[in-house]
Amino acid sequence: MLEMAILGLLQEAPMHGYELRKELATKLGTIRAAISYGTLYPTLKRLFAAGWISEQATAADLAPPMTSKRGRVVYKITAEGKERFAELLAHAGPETYDDAGFGVHFTFFSRTDRATRLRILEGRRRRVEERREGLRDVLARAGDRLDAYTLELQRHGLDSCEREVRWLEELITNERSGRTPSAPAADKATGTPPEEPAPHQDRP
Repeated sequence: MLEMAILGLLQEAPMHGYELRKELATKLGTIRAAISYGTLYPTLKRLFAAGWISEQATAADLAPPMTSKRGRVVYKITAEGKERFAELLAHAGPETYDDAGFGVHFTFFSRTDRATRLRILEGRRRRVEERREGLRDVLARAGDRLDAYTLELQRHGLDSCEREVRWLEELITNERSGRTPSAPAADKATGTPPEEPAPHQDRP
């Protein structure tokens, strides 16, 4: 999933390691805990070895001569990397239904074809429905034996599953009808929701 996320972000613009980590943490909250320099740079090294990205040090970032300081490396996606990203986008296996896999794929849904989006959404719905039924079974069979806090946690998990299933069903309906998710109405100039009009006050 980290490989796909890196290639997807580098398709938007070349970035150095710090920028990549920042963008990954901002856009991919589902795998944020796994994003550290200890995981990022080995992945970049592997992508470079595969020929999917290139490394370049810009003139402004070159290290001063006769110093041990390294210049800043900028990473760019290659033509082969773009092909690899397209392959990953088209993949809709069972791992794309899990939390991390679904989150990464969903981030790049605007670049994914509709048939693949539908397969992933339907697979994710099945996965969450299975989780929901498991929680219902636990509550039905052992709810009276759980302490108050464990019981509350199970109920919270069940509520989250039910809300996600409704959300997924709405997305699936939109995909089947060719609609994109609707965004809240916002002020075109500022991008913020319009303010409510001030209540009318009668003059004294």
